[in-house]
Amino acid sequence: MRVTVIGGKGHVGTYLVPRLVESGHAVVNVSRGQSRPYLPHSAWQSVTQVDMDREAEEAAGTFGKRIAESEPDVVIDMICFTLESARQLVEALEGKVRHFLSCGSIWVHGYAAVVPTTEDQTRRPFGEYGIQKAAIEDFLLDRARRRGFPATVLHPGHIVGPGHVPVSPLANKNPGVYEKLRQNEEIVLPNFGLETVHHVHADDVAQAFVKAINDWHDAAGESFHVVSPAALTLRGYAEAVAAWFGHDARLRFLPWEDWRGAVDLNEQDIGQTHDHIAHSPCISIAKARRLLGYEPRYTSLRAVFEALGWLIEHGKLGDPKLGQGSPA
Repeated sequence: MRVTVIGGKGHVGTYLVPRLVESGHAVVNVSRGQSRPYLPHSAWQSVTQVDMDREAEEAAGTFGKRIAESEPDVVIDMICFTLESARQLVEALEGKVRHFLSCGSIWVHGYAAVVPTTEDQTRRPFGEYGIQKAAIEDFLLDRARRRGFPATVLHPGHIVGPGHVPVSPLANKNPGVYEKLRQNEEIVLPNFGLETVHHVHADDVAQAFVKAINDWHDAAGESFHVVSPAALTLRGYAEAVAAWFGHDARLRFLPWEDWRGAVDLNEQDIGQTHDHIAHSPCISIAKARRLLGYEPRYTSLRAVFEALGWLIEHGKLGDPKLGQGSPA
């Protein structure tokens, strides 16, 4: 099949595009052309690259039309962040594609009432990112059920892999905590360190997209969580990373308001920590396992350690620029 991937050179696309090529698909990647895959792979030599600025094309009302002109059987949208963006694309593709897959986020749930959280639990999204991702999902699945549009939504957790700083034991993307753990320095955690984060390796997300394409009869009209088998508490996470560096973790705990005034972090980092611990995701993958045969190769810690090894190898553990990325 001919598969058009929108935003295929990011962390997930680094693994997704080669998986698609190796599965025998003809792949078109649509991106601004400014980035490169995080890991090299010979599969990229057979990919058709289309350079396109999504924001500019959407402002002109031409983005959906240009995607349709690539004549895809399948479209995978990795970088949709607003309902209007999703609507413009779907209206241009309706009746023209066999399968449409959208990358969502576990942030659609907001805070959890029951854990592990399943796809059918009541949504309470908060924050612009989560609210928009939830609205996109509602729109796509409503189109699927009312009009037969073949949409599937996959919700990754905190994506991690080589070249990407994991959401840390401080529940943000500032890599400084890893250096402190490596140097056996004391780490101060908010509250009792029992809030949770839920990672997923980028290749496991790629695996899920390919499985959803292969099992589109079960996937169309559905959403699926795509995370590792289990979430981590901040305390357990810090202890595991310290042990990986050969130390026992030196931890101290402070109530939230005291913690935010005690740590050497900027307001962006503190805001990320609050966002992550307010969500404290602990997510079920039972549905993806049952219907798609999804089986993550990486635990949260294995994915984190691979990413940390890459950062150390490339001398970038303390580089704050690596901490940038989407909220989840």
